[in-house]
Amino acid sequence: MSTVICLYNFLLLIALVFILPYYAVKSLTTGKYRRNLAARLGRVRVDPPSPGERRLWIHAVSVGEVTAAAAIIRALKEGFPQVKVILSTTTETGQEMARRIVPEAGALIYFPLDLPFVVGSLLDRVRPEVVVLTETELWPNFLAACRRRNIPVLLVNGRLSERSFKRYRQTRWFWGFFFTGIAGAGMIGEMDARRLIEMGVEGDKVWVMGNAKYDALAARVEVSLARQARALIGLKEGEEVFVAGSTHRGEEEVVLSVYRRLLADFPELKLIIVPRHIERTGELIDLCREKGFSDFITYREILGGKGRTRERVILVDVIGELFKLYGLATVVFCGGSLVPRGGQNILEAAAWGKVPLFGPYMADFTLEKELLTRLRGGIMVQDGQELYEKLRELLLNPELREEMGGRAAQAVLQNRGAARRYGELILSFLREKNA
Repeated sequence: MSTVICLYNFLLLIALVFILPYYAVKSLTTGKYRRNLAARLGRVRVDPPSPGERRLWIHAVSVGEVTAAAAIIRALKEGFPQVKVILSTTTETGQEMARRIVPEAGALIYFPLDLPFVVGSLLDRVRPEVVVLTETELWPNFLAACRRRNIPVLLVNGRLSERSFKRYRQTRWFWGFFFTGIAGAGMIGEMDARRLIEMGVEGDKVWVMGNAKYDALAARVEVSLARQARALIGLKEGEEVFVAGSTHRGEEEVVLSVYRRLLADFPELKLIIVPRHIERTGELIDLCREKGFSDFITYREILGGKGRTRERVILVDVIGELFKLYGLATVVFCGGSLVPRGGQNILEAAAWGKVPLFGPYMADFTLEKELLTRLRGGIMVQDGQELYEKLRELLLNPELREEMGGRAAQAVLQNRGAARRYGELILSFLREKNA
C-alpha cells in the first residue's frame, strides 16, 4: 500500500506542475475554479461533533449524484433522524443543486483536492464515523487516509460503466489496493456488481440494490413546476415545445437543423436548448445566428425581466433548470448521445411521462437505455435524419406520445425503493460502529 501511495503522489506532483498553470489561466480569464479553490484545499468551517452526535460524510460529485444522494439521505433520516450528514460535492453546479434539494444535510462542503495534507486535515475536522461515496468516485489519498483512521468507506448507487471499467482494469495493479479497502458496496445493476468484484472487492461485500435516482426523480415531479416554467417563458397552454437537454458540442448543430425542418410542418413549435455546460452559451449564440435563428432569447434575460415575445429559441444559460423544463416539453432529445460522451440521464424526461429520444452513445446509462427501449418508453436514433423522423412522428401522433410517455413514467415509478435499501445499508454500518 505504501509503495502504491508513494508512486501515486510522485505522479500527482509531476501532473500538478503541468496542470496548475492551466487552472490558473482558466481562473484568471473566466473566473472558473476561483470561487471554490480555497474550499477544495480544505479551508472550510466544520463544527466539531457535539456529544453523542452520529456523523456521516456523503460525497456526491455533481448534479446527477446529488439527485441520488438526496433520496438516500431522506430515507436515512427517516430511519435515523439524529444522524448529522455532511454532504460534499466536487462541482459548483453540484453544490447549487445540493442547496436546493437536500435540506436534510447538516453541512455542505466541497470535496478536497486529493493531496495528503488536505484530505487528512479535513477528515480530522469532520470526524465522520462512516464515509459514503455515490456512484464510483475513488481518490487514493482520501481512501488511504480513511483506512488509517479506521473509517469504513461505502459505495452507494454504485456503477462501473464499460468505459470506466476498462480504465480501472488496465491499471488493476494500482487500483486493486483501493477497491479491496471498500467496506461495502451497493451497486445499481448486476453488471456493475460483477465488475466491482473483478476489481477485487469481496463478493460478500457487494449487493445489487437498484438506482436511487428513480426515487429522487419520482419525488421531484410536480405539475406546478412545469406550469411555473411555462408562465415564466410566456408559453400558452398547449403550445408545443421541443426541449433538447444536456447537449454537447456537435449536437446543437444537429438540433437546430432538425428544428428548422420541423418548422415546415409545425410553425408554432418552440425550441429550448439546455447545454450540458452553460459556459458554452456564447458559442451557442453564435451558432444560432449562423444557422439563421436570430430570434432567440436567453433564460437569464427572461429571469431578469425581459419578456419573451416572438423569440422561437430559448437558450438556457442558468444551472439547475433542466428537470422542470422537461415537464413542459412536447418532445425531448437527451444529449451527450449523438456524440461519444456516454449519454445523459434519460430518466429525468421519463419521470414526467415524456418520451426521451437519444443517440447511440449511451455507455454511461446502459441500464436506463435498456429499460426504456425494452418497455417502449424511449427511442434511440442513429443520426439527425432519424431524429427528425421520430420527432415528427411523435408530434403528429399525440396518442402515441401519451402511450409511450405513460410507459416511460411507469418505468420510473415501478423501480422505486433503492433509496430505502441504501439507507438501511448505511444505517447497518453506523450501528456496527456503535456496537
